[in-house]
Amino acid sequence: YQVKLRGLDVSGTSVVQVTATDADDPSYGNSARVIYSILQGQPYFSVEPETGIIRTALPNMNRENREQYQVVIQAKDMGGQMGGLSGTTTVNITLTDVNDNPPRFPQSTIHLRIPESSPVGTAIGSVKATDADTGKNAEVEYRIVDGDGTDMFDIVTQKDTQEGIITVRKPLDYETRRLYTLKVEAENTHVDPRFYYLGPFKDTTIVKISVEDVDEPPVFSRSSYLFEVHEDIELGTIIGTVMARDPDSASSPIRFSLDRHTDLDRIFNIHSGNGSIYTSKPLDREISQWHNLSVIAAEINNPKDTTRVPVYVRILDVNDNAPQFAVFYDTFVCENARAGQLIQTISAVDKDDPLGGQKFFFSLAAVNPNFTVQDNEDNTARILTRRNGFSRHEISTYLLPVVISDNDYPIQSSTGTLTIRVCACDSRGNMQSCNAEALLLPAGLSTGALVAILLCIIILLVIVVLFAALKRQRKKEPLILSKEDIRDNIVSYNDEGGGEEDTQAFDIGTLRNPAAIEDKKLRRDIIPETLFVPRRTPSAPDNTDVRDFINQRLKEHDTDPSAPPYDSLATYAYEGNDSIAESLSSLESGTTEGDQNYDYLREWGPRFNKLAEMYGGGESDKDTS
Repeated sequence: YQVKLRGLDVSGTSVVQVTATDADDPSYGNSARVIYSILQGQPYFSVEPETGIIRTALPNMNRENREQYQVVIQAKDMGGQMGGLSGTTTVNITLTDVNDNPPRFPQSTIHLRIPESSPVGTAIGSVKATDADTGKNAEVEYRIVDGDGTDMFDIVTQKDTQEGIITVRKPLDYETRRLYTLKVEAENTHVDPRFYYLGPFKDTTIVKISVEDVDEPPVFSRSSYLFEVHEDIELGTIIGTVMARDPDSASSPIRFSLDRHTDLDRIFNIHSGNGSIYTSKPLDREISQWHNLSVIAAEINNPKDTTRVPVYVRILDVNDNAPQFAVFYDTFVCENARAGQLIQTISAVDKDDPLGGQKFFFSLAAVNPNFTVQDNEDNTARILTRRNGFSRHEISTYLLPVVISDNDYPIQSSTGTLTIRVCACDSRGNMQSCNAEALLLPAGLSTGALVAILLCIIILLVIVVLFAALKRQRKKEPLILSKEDIRDNIVSYNDEGGGEEDTQAFDIGTLRNPAAIEDKKLRRDIIPETLFVPRRTPSAPDNTDVRDFINQRLKEHDTDPSAPPYDSLATYAYEGNDSIAESLSSLESGTTEGDQNYDYLREWGPRFNKLAEMYGGGESDKDTS
């Protein structure tokens, strides 16, 4: 048998009935009469001999003390007398739980700690009351019933763990309060009325919460600032002041600065010590009406702890702009116009924004005999003619200065000039033509003819340009026809020659026979960068010395302003007369075995000192050796 019994029942409570059967004939004496007795399970249970009903033998059986019981029942025939046959059965009895135990806190006082910088909703710690019951009988609800921190903290019951989680309800401040005391209560949610007499099914404990100090960033006096200032204030004027303090007990000094990402034009600046914001550039409401700044406050002792606050600067309007025409007006008057005829309606705009709204006045800068202006008193005006008839052949354009002023303080005004063209119109006043020259064109020359003439002119210009380009290209082609074709022009070849042994670039025979020069031939071995027009020079007589010929050409190039300033090295293979100092060749000197005296080199001047030192030193070394 498997039996469940609810605990705390009174003594004699029926648990279960067991029944035994006997196959003997019940009418034959006591052979089939069965008597029940308990062999195991005393003193907790008893059994009725005749019926086999098992009952509790003790009152207030407690599941928390013992939950499982095993009862052995014997059934014996012959009325239980000696000689009767018997059989046994086992009954397993389980006591089920009832809510007969209240929750209990293991500690009367619980201590918790939390930093003051913990945000709202942070879990500080947990409390837990134990309950000897099980299941729903052990379910507990936690609440804060008393204490000086009831408005600063909350407690939430965790269903799966049956714990009470204490959380932060409001921001904490170590400098304001460092210790809070809470009275927390734990109560069963399912209470059996039959066990009220056992006492209240709840318990309380004291929770003490210590707030720990944290180095906090500065705190501004406001969450945001709004300053209003007129746009015409002087540079350096203070527009407002922000205030911040160190909330820590040390009360460190504060340094203020502007986030330059919010003031890229550096229009404002801030005093780092007292937080005064002042202007560093002129203000203009018409450019920017609002400036959204961000001010940074940092502790001097700990610059990493910073706080930002938005600062909104509103620029108030000052009447510093003059009104002007709203649009550009293309105005004309018909030649057949009458006096008082409307030719244009004008309006104005102003960048300023006065509180009372815009109000403009229109007038002429001077009395005009041809036109007048009539103010409509609704920020518009009409331009009217003052006489009959206009002639575009006499005057094709009139300039009419119109003065526009506002009514704010100080009054601002400007002069706008209307350009009025005189045009030919039909009877309805529709413009037909405004050019006086149009009447002078031949009557038979149409617009198509004018377009055709213009195209022909363009084609001719294109042909001329192409012809000139081709001609210039031909001039750039080299005209070198013969190896002996030599010019005495100075040109830049932009390369290095082969030295004294390179005689391929020039014809030596030409130098010895100047009359052999041909005037219209160019070099053909190298294409020069610039071609010059060859100059006609008189040929030297056949008996002219080569030296005179070279000097003559040199003089011509020196006096020619059109000759290029390039340097050209030419080898003529002509030595000329003997030098006064005779030969200075070291090769020739080496062929002689006798000693030579070079002291005469010092007499030639400072330019030959180096050479004299070289050869003079050589003699000294030789003598020494």
